[in-house]
Amino acid sequence: MDDDDENLLSGPAPLRAPLANTSSPRDAEPEDDIEVLLRWQEDRMKRRLAGEYESAVVRIAELVNGNLDAPARISAVRVLGATTTRPGFLHALIAPHLGEQATFGDALHATRGIVESLARTDAFTGVAPTLALATSPLAKPGDLDVLLHVREHSRFYFRTATELGDGEGSASATGRIRNVFGGAETLAASVSFGTKTRHSFTATFAAPIVTGKHLNTRAELQVYGSHLDNESWASSSEEIEGVKTAIRRDTPWGTHEFAYELAQRHICGLLPSASLSMREQARDTTKSALSHTFVHDSRVESSAGRLGPYLKLSQELAGVALGGDAAHLKGEAHASFSGRFFPGTTLSLSTRAGLLYPLAPSRQTLFSDRFQLGGPLSVRSMRWNGLGARDGPDSLGGDLYWAAGVSLIGDIPRKPHWPLKTHAWVNAGRLDGLDLARRPLADQIRATLASPSVTAGVGLIFNHGLARAEINFGVPLVAAKSDRVVKGLQVGVGLEFL
Repeated sequence: MDDDDENLLSGPAPLRAPLANTSSPRDAEPEDDIEVLLRWQEDRMKRRLAGEYESAVVRIAELVNGNLDAPARISAVRVLGATTTRPGFLHALIAPHLGEQATFGDALHATRGIVESLARTDAFTGVAPTLALATSPLAKPGDLDVLLHVREHSRFYFRTATELGDGEGSASATGRIRNVFGGAETLAASVSFGTKTRHSFTATFAAPIVTGKHLNTRAELQVYGSHLDNESWASSSEEIEGVKTAIRRDTPWGTHEFAYELAQRHICGLLPSASLSMREQARDTTKSALSHTFVHDSRVESSAGRLGPYLKLSQELAGVALGGDAAHLKGEAHASFSGRFFPGTTLSLSTRAGLLYPLAPSRQTLFSDRFQLGGPLSVRSMRWNGLGARDGPDSLGGDLYWAAGVSLIGDIPRKPHWPLKTHAWVNAGRLDGLDLARRPLADQIRATLASPSVTAGVGLIFNHGLARAEINFGVPLVAAKSDRVVKGLQVGVGLEFL
């Protein structure tokens, strides 16, 4: 047996590793641990795919930008997936965007406008556009079809919840039907039971108003009712039933609402300790009023709360030619700003003011329309609705008020990501009634501004979504004789704080 035969019997020679590492040094390929090698290979593939994706995006962008001036026109728009939305409503949304088109850039701009209009209806969870060559036999070279793949919201929604807000706890049930008649209409109803609002119900029908390219106007019809427990500060309860119609319009500067409201109010459930002033108000009254409200809200959510500017202005005209028992001109303003002061701290400034000017021959306003002030959500270290004129145990409210607050909010040491924050605050405010028979309005405004009640303190803030909770230790620095103060700890839970 020769050497060749011996090699055949012994099998092939064992494989040997390369004499040198063939991987690129910049890849940093591991040598020993197989699990580390697998993770390295996965990361390498992810980087490669990400690079290919970025390259594809760049190539598509170059292709699009290089053909923006090419002749093109939208021949047809097809909406796929809109099973419950009326074709006539879709046509009203799409048609205004299909004006003069001469280039591919014009077609892209029109497509973007159509997608935005459909998204603003709130009838769809997603709108995905696709451009394709026109399939119509009458189409010209360069004509395009726009295919809009949409997914509609679920039509029916129902939930139950327990909530804390604006100083009270409640349990509620809410139901909603979307796209009621196929035109992005919404019918919503809710019922709740709470500690201060004993029970309430609201039913709202809302529908968009299509005007041109911009779907920024909605109409609403609302029916509501509530039973309010005012025993802790006014020795009574109040029942309210009403109807409200409104048109709401979004603009680049904010949202305008124009509304008409007809409400029936009834002061009832008087306690044995109720004052004579409250007993005089214990009757049925009707309010028929026109109102306008403007809201500009540029705040953004953060762990320290909502940062940015906020402005709300409202005006209301009741009675006179509109009928009803209430006759007044009412205006109210609320402005606030929160921003970073220095690292780890936020400075919050807020102010509110209101005027209720009587138009009735008696020069008197109704209890249900008056302002109330005081409590953990407005002037801290004051009892709930504890400022202003009183008759025995009852707060009578006022026709003229202002309030202002400044808070310095800071992170918990070594825990800046926590929603729990510290803050130091100073609040000031005053609430007065008007006596136009004795003093001019200007003199009463100056007197109200000149002698506020002032409180100060420190506390903890917990931000959880839209709601906010505070535990404060404060003291009144300046208080009127009629003010009901709170010295020491005070807890507040609500949506808007001073």
